[in-house]
Amino acid sequence: MVKIENNLSRGNVLSKLVLFALPFLASNIVQSFYNVADMLIVGNFSGMVSMSGVNIGGQVTLILTNMVIGLAVGATVLIGQYVGSGNQEGLEKVTATIITVLVILGLAITVLMLAFKRTVLTLIKTPAESYAESDRYLTITVIGIIFIFGYNALSAILRGMGNSKQPFYFVLAACVANVILDLVFVAVFHWDAAGAALATVISQAMSVFLCIGYMVKNNFQFNFRLRSFKIYKKELALIFRIGIPTCVQNAVTSISFLFLTALVNVIGGVSASAAVGAVGKFNSFVFMPTMAMSSSISAMSAQNIGAKRLDRAVQTCRIGTAFSVCVTYTFFILVQLFPAAILSLFGSDPVMIENGVTYIRSFSLDFLLIPFVFCINGFLIGGGHTIVTLASSILSSLLLRIPVCYFLGVSAGLGLRGVGLGAPAASLGTLILTVIYLMTGAWKHNAIKHSSR
Repeated sequence: MVKIENNLSRGNVLSKLVLFALPFLASNIVQSFYNVADMLIVGNFSGMVSMSGVNIGGQVTLILTNMVIGLAVGATVLIGQYVGSGNQEGLEKVTATIITVLVILGLAITVLMLAFKRTVLTLIKTPAESYAESDRYLTITVIGIIFIFGYNALSAILRGMGNSKQPFYFVLAACVANVILDLVFVAVFHWDAAGAALATVISQAMSVFLCIGYMVKNNFQFNFRLRSFKIYKKELALIFRIGIPTCVQNAVTSISFLFLTALVNVIGGVSASAAVGAVGKFNSFVFMPTMAMSSSISAMSAQNIGAKRLDRAVQTCRIGTAFSVCVTYTFFILVQLFPAAILSLFGSDPVMIENGVTYIRSFSLDFLLIPFVFCINGFLIGGGHTIVTLASSILSSLLLRIPVCYFLGVSAGLGLRGVGLGAPAASLGTLILTVIYLMTGAWKHNAIKHSSR
């Protein structure tokens, strides 16, 4: 029997959300630092060329990671609704299905990416100076992609059951290991981008094995023996119905940023690539609290919607949005006041810092909109309305972000300042679309159809 660790459809909404979100928030902050560590250490010990390699190779890996996170959302929401409705059999089947599917996908994507990685690097206009570093970073992280997929599958299961503490402990251990290995491989052995990639893969593997150990120790139905790997058609269909739109949404968003990487490579070469990479790592740190709150809203809303408590789901979204506004608006003020100081954390090259300041000043306008976009999306995902979030993502990424970045950055001659303005333009379009959808009242209907027993 699968252990239901925390029923989020009962008790005080504020306390439940805070207690559930805090470990999730801490986990995401640690995960963000985990990602930033590579750029910080490589920037300070290996220089701009390696920074550019980590940024470009990391952008490709990020697409794959965001896709699997999107698919795992389907499992989190489905598990949350099964918990709320008391469907024990469904819990067991969806657990086995999501783990099996992501293992298969992880192996298949590894083979495909190893075959086509050079083609991808060429398509995104990787600068000649950083091509070798990008290739080495991407090769190593692709070989370890199975661990990224595995961790996201297991943490999605635990969070769907209301357990946000264990994923935090696992990613904290992995983060500490990553920083130590980064320092050894990059600062001591001078393996540059390859060292950063190897540190990432080893630490991700550690988090997976810690997750597996916890689940086996606590007698989860899925015991990781060969006979436990099964795919149940009904659960697979539901996971895909919820997760595929989010998977595509994340992929579209990531691909749009990959396009921006290519655009930046053309506009400014290695120094601009390094600067945008540094800003990207800082932005991921800024967005992590809001992303954590969005995922917490999604998990808690799913359980409450499954239990037919729409009032609690709405209250969850409001509280989470208020928290996120406080966090990102504080970061906006800091960025506007101290942009050079922030960029100097990633390296001392004056050209890189100058380019980074230009880019981050305009991009940071996105901090004012993201809390509303992420939290409303989390709420809609909890009800299974992933088609809506997909539509808004396509609007923002393909119809707004890319054209605005190209027009302002290239056609209008604004360079990195114009590229940075593409992000807030995209978020504004998303926010308008989702608010219109909320006003229709269609969100009140649970988009997931399943029996309670």
